[in-house]
Amino acid sequence: MSAETPITKENLDTYLKELAKQFRKLNGKAIPAEITLIGGASILINYGFRDSTYDVDALIHASSAMKDAINYVTDTLGLPNGWLNEDFKNTKSYTPRLVNYSKYYRTFSNVLAVRTITGEYLVAMKLMAYRQYKHDISDIVGILREQQNSGDPLTLERIDKAVKDLYDSWENLPENAKNMIESILANEDMDALYEAYANEEAAAKDALITFEDKYPDVLKEDNLADILNHLLKEQNAEE
Repeated sequence: MSAETPITKENLDTYLKELAKQFRKLNGKAIPAEITLIGGASILINYGFRDSTYDVDALIHASSAMKDAINYVTDTLGLPNGWLNEDFKNTKSYTPRLVNYSKYYRTFSNVLAVRTITGEYLVAMKLMAYRQYKHDISDIVGILREQQNSGDPLTLERIDKAVKDLYDSWENLPENAKNMIESILANEDMDALYEAYANEEAAAKDALITFEDKYPDVLKEDNLADILNHLLKEQNAEE
C-alpha cells in the first residue's frame, strides 16, 4: 500500500482490529487503550458521502506499547508511515475537550476502545479549520445533508452549542465562520452546494500542487492562505 492508497471504512476496521491484536500481545489484556478518531476517519464511519481518507487523525490514550503496535501494523500490512497519527494535536482545531463530546464506536479484541466525533462537533471542528484546499466546507455540507435526510437535522442552535463547548466563542473561529454556516443552513439545494464546494476545494488543491512544483519550499503555514488566494484570483481573471 502506498501513501496514495485510500483508507476506506471497510479496511479501516481491518487495520484497527490488527492494531488491537498486536497491542494486546505486547501489553496484555489488563490495561486497555482508547483511540478517538478525528476528522476524515470519523466521517467515514458515521456518514456515507466520503469514500476514503489518506491517513487517520486520532487522539491516542494508551501505554507506550501502542507505538510499537502501530509500527508493527505499518510494516506487516504495508501501510504508509503515519497512517495513524496524532499530528492533529498541532492544529488549531485541536482541543482536549473533544474526547468529552466523542461517541463510542467499537471495541476491538476486548482491549482497544474506539470513539469518533460526530454531528455538530465535527461541523464546529471543520469551521475552526476552514482550509479551502481540504474537504472542510464540503464535509460540513455533507454532514448537514445526511443529518437532515436522516431526520436529525443540525440546527444553528446545536452548532452554536458545539462551538462554545469546544472553543468557548465564535470569536475564536475564523472571522466569517458564523456567516458561512448560516448561509449553508439557508441553502435549499444541498446536493448542488456540496458539488460546488467539492469542486472549489479540488481546484484549490491543484493550484497549490502546481505552485509547489514550480516553487519548491516556498509554501509555509503562515503564507499558504495568501498564496492560495492570489492563485485563485489569477485563475478567475483568466476565466
